[in-house]
Amino acid sequence: MNEEYETLLSAIENKKAVLGVVGLGYVGLPLAVEMVRQGFTVIGIDLDSDKIDRIYRGESYITDISSEELAACMETGRFKPTTDYSMITVIDAVSICVPTPLSENQDPDTSYITMVVDQLKRFMKPNLLITLESTTYPGTTEELIQQQIEKLGYKVGQDFYLCFSPERVDPSNSRFNTRNTPKVIGGTTDACLKLGEALYKQYVETVVPVSNPKVAEMSKLLENTFRSVNIAFVNEMAMMCDRMGIDIWEVINAAATKPFGFMPFYPGPGIGGHCIPLDPMYLSWKAKGFRFYSKFIELAQSTNDNMPYYVINKTATILNEYAKSIKRSNILLLGMAYKPDISDLRESPGLEVYEQFKENGAYVEYYDPYANSFVDKHGTTIRSVEYDLTKFSRYDCIVLITNHSNLDYHSIASAGVPILDTRNAFKAYAEPHIYKIGHSVQHVAEPDEAVLI
Repeated sequence: MNEEYETLLSAIENKKAVLGVVGLGYVGLPLAVEMVRQGFTVIGIDLDSDKIDRIYRGESYITDISSEELAACMETGRFKPTTDYSMITVIDAVSICVPTPLSENQDPDTSYITMVVDQLKRFMKPNLLITLESTTYPGTTEELIQQQIEKLGYKVGQDFYLCFSPERVDPSNSRFNTRNTPKVIGGTTDACLKLGEALYKQYVETVVPVSNPKVAEMSKLLENTFRSVNIAFVNEMAMMCDRMGIDIWEVINAAATKPFGFMPFYPGPGIGGHCIPLDPMYLSWKAKGFRFYSKFIELAQSTNDNMPYYVINKTATILNEYAKSIKRSNILLLGMAYKPDISDLRESPGLEVYEQFKENGAYVEYYDPYANSFVDKHGTTIRSVEYDLTKFSRYDCIVLITNHSNLDYHSIASAGVPILDTRNAFKAYAEPHIYKIGHSVQHVAEPDEAVLI
């Protein structure tokens, strides 16, 4: 190891190194705050000037970081947010936490990573430790970062250091956070791994080193593909139980009493968020480059993508019991965020449920205590209605999309409006007007005329 390497390692271990975080979103901001908490000086870079302004005002825009926590972080004087990429020149170790979405063709969109690498090339300095945290396909770290930096004449493991350590953020999880969630890390060389491991040990309780970046990249895709496949399986089981007149929720609860060999997953209106709908497609895309076609991944994606349509058809069946059709019915979607107790709408299945109800002629509104608005596929801003139980009786059906913990389920159930529960949130109520996915509709009326879509 050269003298510069030892100097950087010592600076990390003594918390004298200046750290950088590129991308101050749901991954980068909590990471930067934890770095500051542990005594480091941190430069946060994000091109969104509104985010930078809010950070300086101590106003958090992330569920997992309160405004009080952010303000306390700023008061230390060791957190320096900026839109200026030239600050890379004073950073000793930088973590890249930018989005990796899918393109319209469902292929990986690594343009955000490429943009950051372009800036790194402009302001690159010797002995910089670079860690990519953005979820991506195996090979990205070497292909998009190592090869580009080495074109400048730098040699990885000697002149700069490169690792991959996948983010494992679970928004609104009160139990696991940046500090106590185990962190996998792979380095392109032994020297890279040693530095990366030393860095993360300063602010993460458990660091899990692996042999190379590809293993680390694949581990993240395995985690979320595992979830996607199992959610798809239980969604299919829910539709099967619906057809057979069996309650899937009771089935799962019974199976979960087995103390070994079973892990419960639960059905829902579809999958959403920043990981499960996207990550398996990154893996499937990369596998095709090796002429390997993953049937499980594609089938799971198809099953999960079809769940909003199952919700529409289930609603039609319920309305049919009351001699109504979806067309011209007043529908209230309860919740719109992709998971409980957050405002995040990314890939939320509720968005597709909304669009399908509209396309089938329903009058649709939604209420979400966290997500105040969204933009529909026509570019129109749709705003949440106010919570007013006295007006619930005007709806023909309420469809629960997100089981927020602060919803008054007792009062909503007491309104007497037909409810389709996609999350088993009304499990404590056995009223005949409350229905759930994964269980057949019991006949409750004798309509003169029943119309399905």
